[in-house]
Amino acid sequence: MNKDFTIRTATPADYNAVGSLTWDLLFELSPEWVAEQSRETYVETSNTLLSKGENFWALVAEFNGDIIATLNINECAAIYAGGAFGEISEFYIKPEFRSKGVGAGLIEAAKSFGADKGWTILEVGAPSPEQWQRTIDFYLKNGFTAIGPRLEIILPVQQSPPA
Repeated sequence: MNKDFTIRTATPADYNAVGSLTWDLLFELSPEWVAEQSRETYVETSNTLLSKGENFWALVAEFNGDIIATLNINECAAIYAGGAFGEISEFYIKPEFRSKGVGAGLIEAAKSFGADKGWTILEVGAPSPEQWQRTIDFYLKNGFTAIGPRLEIILPVQQSPPA
């Protein structure tokens, strides 16, 4: 199958597929949490981010004209990275296309994309190894190094910008 899919940078017109696949990813990882959120919200956010075209991109894999995978990537900055670096924020492949070279192809495309941006580091937050060791093994096989867990805190949404 390696020759049957193509990889490209998503355009704003791809927002529906990118948003829907991202919802599918999060539903697979945490169904009880994502079930309370609408797919349409993810699609709208995808539209906003892809339309802005700054600091957020999606790489997509297509098979027979259908988008079958998305790798969402954003630009971050840190002193330890020497400035700008890339972060894979979401990465999803439809189940029937897994273990067919699509993921490795998207990782290679992300590496090239990052190199073109001048990034020296590309990071990804992997899910819990207890449930998702196969995912972690995939990243390790594709050149990533384990650097430790990542934590988050959800901040309250402000209705208007601070004065």
